[in-house]
Order: sequence, then C-alpha cells, then structure tokens
Amino acid sequence: MTAKIIDGKKISKELKNEISLKIHERIAKGLPRPGLATVLVGQNPASQVYVRSKHRACAQVGIQSYGYDLPADASQQEVEHLVSKLNFNPEIHGILVQLPLPDGLDEEKLLNQVALEKDVDGFHPVNIGRLAQKGRKPLFIPCTPSGIIYLLRRTIRSLEGKNAVVLGRSNIVGMPVSLLLLRENATVTICHSRTKDIPALSRKADILVAAIGKPEFVKGDWIKPGAVVIDVGVNRVDDPGSKRGYRLVGDVAFDEALEVASAITPVPGGVGPMTIAMLMKNTLDAARRSTR
Repeated sequence: MTAKIIDGKKISKELKNEISLKIHERIAKGLPRPGLATVLVGQNPASQVYVRSKHRACAQVGIQSYGYDLPADASQQEVEHLVSKLNFNPEIHGILVQLPLPDGLDEEKLLNQVALEKDVDGFHPVNIGRLAQKGRKPLFIPCTPSGIIYLLRRTIRSLEGKNAVVLGRSNIVGMPVSLLLLRENATVTICHSRTKDIPALSRKADILVAAIGKPEFVKGDWIKPGAVVIDVGVNRVDDPGSKRGYRLVGDVAFDEALEVASAITPVPGGVGPMTIAMLMKNTLDAARRSTR
C-alpha cells in the first residue's frame, strides 16, 4: 500500500478561492471589506515570516491587512493599549497577536484583551471554553485544529466512531483538535510525555494526529494499516547536501508511514497552508457578524 498524499496546498488554495469570491460579492453589495490586524512584538525571525505570509494571504483573498510592530522591550501596558485601540476600530474585524511573545509579557492576559468577536485566532478563553462544552458553539475555532478537521473531512467520509489518537496536548493544537474530534463523534485518546507505551496506543488509531515537535518521532510500525495520518510537526534537521544546510521534516517518519497509512499529510505542504486559509475564513466570518 502506498498512502494518498493529502495536498494541503491544493485544498487551501481551493478554500481561499471560495473566500475571495465571497469577499468580492460582499464588497459588490456595498459592505465593508474585511480587515485583519496583526500585532508582532519583537523581532523573532520565525514570527516575522509567519506574519508576512498572513499579510500575503490577505492580499490574495481581498482582506485589508494592518500590521502593528512593537519592539521587544514593549511593556505589557503598551501592548494592551494597542489591542484595546484595535478592539474599537470598526475597520478591523479580526485581531491576531502573534505568539510567542517576548519574556516578561503576560500571554494569557493579552489574549483575554482581544475582543471576543475579533478573536480570529480562536484562543480567547471563552471560545476555548465553549469548544470544550457539549452543546456550546465558539465564535471562532483555532486555525490549525480547524484546518486539520477540514482536511480529515475531505479525506474520510465520516469521522464518527473512528478511533483517533492525538500525540501532544498543547493549547494551540493538541487539546483543541482533540475537542474537535470529539465533536465529530470520534473516540479520542490524547498521548503526552507521561503516556505509557505510545506506540501501542498509536497502532489502534484510525486517525493519528502527531503534534509534538519531535522530528520523525512516529515510526512506520506505530501506524495501523490503512490509518489516516495528520502530521502537524515542522522540524529542521541538518542536511549538509541541501542548499540551506537543513531540511524540514514532520513528527512522522514520512517514508515509512507512506507504506502503511491510507492517507498522510506531507511536511511541508500539508497542515501549514490550511492554518492560514482558516484564518482568512475566520476573518470573513468576523466581518459578517459585524454587519448583521
């Protein structure tokens, strides 16, 4: 068996085309263009790359983007003041505070500062709380977990009754994707650094989501034949033969998994593009709510 490659680039492009069409229809009706503000504190190179990619995506779909950069030594009060101003700006429908923040800033307090109706990252405690409660609906779902579910729905007819194993329990991916899988009526097992015999648990998974940040941690013999594998990890490993001196790999040993799984996301080109597409979708949804 050779697994089907789940092409996140292609699927995200299709989704962004749909979003772009809806935005153009919205503007044609005289409604405001959706606006997204990014707040970047400090000069973390990876964060700068992520923010630029989000602004490029905004330009592609027709969202007006606003970038706010603050120095690494910005105070908690300065960042909170900026977020508060953005909360009251009617041209801005979504606010994204780029993580991680420099040491000394209270991440939780800043995320709480973002207005609930502009929390397009989906990290506000109220949104996460609603996600965790049966029968409650969050205004926004975190983008990477939402993108994972979108890919799974495109790959599997139904997630109901499937055994899903999630490797990792982070607030950004592991926990929220586990909650989303529960909402799809999957049976979910969450594995973490204290879990005993992760390979044995992984072998029971119809759906395996790897989000732990360890290069090629999941081996081919950990995977149940025919399972769908979602690899969230993006890790740099040294590669002297590469032009950049390194290559990107996921949390799954891709070549090994390819011979066992029925479908798998590549790294790069799998989950990553979906994260930005879902951010665009959340921003459009925020604009729609503001004009009802």
